[in-house]
Amino acid sequence: MILQVEELSKQFGGVMAVDGVSFHVDKSEILGIIGPNGAGKTTAINAISGFFPPSRGRVVFDGRDITGLRADQISKAGIGRNFQASVLFMPLAVIENVLIGYHKCYRTSAWKRLFRLPAALKEEETFRQESAELLDRMGLGRFTYELASNLPYGHQRILSICMALASDPKLLILDEPVTGMNESETQTMLQLIRRIRDDGIAIVMIEHNMDVVMNLCDRIVVLNYGRKIAEGHPKEIRANEEVIEAYLGKE
Repeated sequence: MILQVEELSKQFGGVMAVDGVSFHVDKSEILGIIGPNGAGKTTAINAISGFFPPSRGRVVFDGRDITGLRADQISKAGIGRNFQASVLFMPLAVIENVLIGYHKCYRTSAWKRLFRLPAALKEEETFRQESAELLDRMGLGRFTYELASNLPYGHQRILSICMALASDPKLLILDEPVTGMNESETQTMLQLIRRIRDDGIAIVMIEHNMDVVMNLCDRIVVLNYGRKIAEGHPKEIRANEEVIEAYLGKE
């Protein structure tokens, strides 16, 4: 087990956006989190990844209690993530975007990097080579020196995942990775996500595309109105009456 979430809650004023949600993620597993709009999915992963502290509950990652840590501390602990909206540096080259993802990995001091001292330059060159290799593995090698703004939308989404992978995570959180993609782009993304999992990185994925979720995820957690209403394998979730009611309503 790589992640344990226990009775996680997040309240905004009088609104309980996430209410007592518990689940776990095993090593090298793809866990899907689904639910109708407003179910609390993104709020839950924001609380897990440190973008705001939980109101209650506990988050244990790789045997360490990370509840309430800042986002940068959680990233250093080994959790990477992408976002629904693009966070790319559009005026920069593709490889420069990936290099930014290595920011937590630098060992040379900031002043050595500022003055371009030999140790800093050597370390930067190492990360540049690793960035190029990562882009090749993710199918973006031919765009290495292209501006991020010139990439097709699907490739921009892949680049955002490359930036997250540059931080060398043990767990990767993906927030709607195939949103806005056509069928070809979606199939490419699915292949890449499976490859990431096969490399030993656990994945937590929020996604509204049910075909993607059912074909990709090992297990699924379903949220509705901030509470967990179901958890299980895709076949179990597909047949769950409470899940069907949450999406389609009562007859």
